Amino acid sequence: MIQKKLCMLGAFAVGKTSLVRRYVHSMFTDKYLTTVGVKIDKKDVQHAGKTASLLLWDLYGEDEFQRLQTSYLRGSAGLLIVADGTRPATVDKAIELRDRALSALGPLPYLLILNKSDLLSEWEVRPERIDELSRSGWEILRASAKTGEGVEDAFSTITARMLGDGR
Repeated sequence: MIQKKLCMLGAFAVGKTSLVRRYVHSMFTDKYLTTVGVKIDKKDVQHAGKTASLLLWDLYGEDEFQRLQTSYLRGSAGLLIVADGTRPATVDKAIELRDRALSALGPLPYLLILNKSDLLSEWEVRPERIDELSRSGWEILRASAKTGEGVEDAFSTITARMLGDGR
């Protein structure tokens, strides 16, 4: 079995833990659970005839008081970077975290998840901003940890990239 480490990166309260919980346990809770350090979950998945054991490293959200320790990223095969569609500053933080991670690790597959698509009427990330990122090479998927929309697709897409399937 192939084992791959996938790190979840993003600002605080963007929904990293909720996305992992939805993906691994098919659960969601409105209760905010702050991550201290790192929480590791495991999920075995099938892709292109291969079984992969994903080690999902849910890293604490970065804010003005707490900076990501790049040592947590060692051994990563991919990054799921999460931003909150209702908070534009989280997109800027996502870009910063991606840049720091790739600087520390070298090229890795990554994907940006714009979370909280169930709150589209409250989104403040402008479509032009999303288009600008897409044109600069970011692959961006919308998801909702609450409803489950896009969650499986996001994890499947990054898994395919980590396993060398350029999908």
